[in-house]
Amino acid sequence: MSKSFTPVEELSYEQAFAELEALVGDLESEEGTLAEAIANFERGQTLAKRCAELLDNAELKVQQLSGDEIIGFETN
Repeated sequence: MSKSFTPVEELSYEQAFAELEALVGDLESEEGTLAEAIANFERGQTLAKRCAELLDNAELKVQQLSGDEIIGFETN
């Protein structure tokens, strides 16, 4: 069974996380072949890294915005 996946780099956090949850469900069901399980695991690892990357970027942006506002208030 061949699935067509959107490239991970094009997924939003919400899309990547939803797909990751679905893959975990597939793996937990223990249905399918070993090859499918391995492919799902590999895709899941890539999705998990994408989610972590997007969260890190969001955290950095919040820190930058918070830092800019604090500096702005201190210099006024």
